[in-house]
Amino acid sequence: MNGAALRELEAVLFAASAPLTPAEIARHLSEPADVEALLTELAESYAPRGINLVRRGGRWLFQTAPDLAHLLATERDAPRKLSRAAVETLAIVAYHEPVTRAEIEDIRGVGVSAGTLDVLMEAGWVRPAGRRETPGRPLQFATTPAFLADFGLGHRRDLPGLADLKAAGLLDAQSPLEPGLPLGPGDRAGEDSIERVETGA
Repeated sequence: MNGAALRELEAVLFAASAPLTPAEIARHLSEPADVEALLTELAESYAPRGINLVRRGGRWLFQTAPDLAHLLATERDAPRKLSRAAVETLAIVAYHEPVTRAEIEDIRGVGVSAGTLDVLMEAGWVRPAGRRETPGRPLQFATTPAFLADFGLGHRRDLPGLADLKAAGLLDAQSPLEPGLPLGPGDRAGEDSIERVETGA
């Protein structure tokens, strides 16, 4: 493997302020290279170390090895706890994205304040996802690559499904996560996501 290209790729990822796609990484290399192969090689070399190279939603970033996260717990700022409305809204967006405000309200059974979505967008977990081509062209919302990175998910399909949530006792008859809209392939959200949001992990 091209040692110079591998060093350049490592430097680009180290300096990046946000996760990068292979195409974004390739633009920073001095010569064309098989970026996917380089990423795989670099990830393998970092696997036993204290810092790991991981893929989250098609983007790559360095993060602390999971088994060492406890060492940094005292260094983190304590995040603000999300309201129940924000937790439910985030879960609905993850299940049904792209989803409109009206669909969120239909699933929850109550109105969604602008502030709830603002909090989720400020956290970097939810983003506007264009307008639906229906009367009124309502704005749609979807999760972000940061949502996957912060919750340790490679893809949305990695989220536990409804059966897992029910088995864990996290869904009941009044839950807004019960299908108000049909779930499509990969439209899954779950226990780990909800627990992490509620605890601010």
